[in-house]
Amino acid sequence: MRYRRFGRLAWQVSDVGYGMWGVAGGEGGWTGSSPSAGMEALHHAIAAGCNFFDTAWIYGRGESERMLGSALRDHPEKKLYVATKVPPKNREWPSRRGDRIEDIFPAAHIHEYVGRSLECLGADSIDLLQFHVWEDAWAGEQSWQRAVEDLKRQGMIGGVGISVNRWEPANVLDTLRTGLIDSVQVIYNIFDQAPQDQLFPLCRELDIGVIARVPFDEGSLTGMLRETTTWPEGDWRASYFVPENLAPTLARVEALRAALPADANMARMALRFILASDSVATVIPGMRSVAHVDANLACSGAEPLDPHTLELLRRHRWDREPTWWSQ
Repeated sequence: MRYRRFGRLAWQVSDVGYGMWGVAGGEGGWTGSSPSAGMEALHHAIAAGCNFFDTAWIYGRGESERMLGSALRDHPEKKLYVATKVPPKNREWPSRRGDRIEDIFPAAHIHEYVGRSLECLGADSIDLLQFHVWEDAWAGEQSWQRAVEDLKRQGMIGGVGISVNRWEPANVLDTLRTGLIDSVQVIYNIFDQAPQDQLFPLCRELDIGVIARVPFDEGSLTGMLRETTTWPEGDWRASYFVPENLAPTLARVEALRAALPADANMARMALRFILASDSVATVIPGMRSVAHVDANLACSGAEPLDPHTLELLRRHRWDREPTWWSQ
């Protein structure tokens, strides 16, 4: 396992971290997970050197945090970094232009969910507290600034981060310039390369840690989706891969597949593309089984992609605008 510096917080984090949305199941999540398989995968990842875990209260309504808390207690000898998120009070993802921060993240709500997360985790402090949606228009609002400064002063949180809305990597730049944000979590993959334009350069300038999420474009970049793919009722992917999205996505995937060597593993290539960026501190694929852990963590020790392959992958950039199904 290789480790990278996590911005100005200076943590040494595994370059392949653990995304914990899929492992929790429950309302609004991913089907196909089981608590026993999830816990086995967590322990396996920790034993292999993974030390960065991204969760949120909304993932299973505390279940993901409880699972992580159990794993933390089973490995007291290891320093494992916990990143969790405060859900928007209105329970809407993403936030919308014109939303008021007092309706989405009032100070009392931030404090309440820090308390809930600490209880679920069984911990006294959270390493990284993230806002689960964001509008850059809120940058200068005093309410959230006072809330996070108070939580830091009390020792309840270590750092503060923002999880940027899908396909809106510039909707955070003014907030980063406040000096109060230690990390940013953003969708970055072979298709979604827009963070390279403005966000990554500013993060390098301000020494802000970057967490790359959705490395497989919600599964399309594994190469496993088909026109006939369906998901059980209640699975979040059924609301994302609607016909308006699935058909153009599959066309892009097939174009990428045709450009790669016949024996290329698409999922492995997707992770290695992200790890080729020195702006990224850690990438957080979802992992619901030991097999997922082994496959993804193996990319940490892989040889860097050669310049020719990187250039080939960069040609598959796909700039998209948020729409009704993009969530």
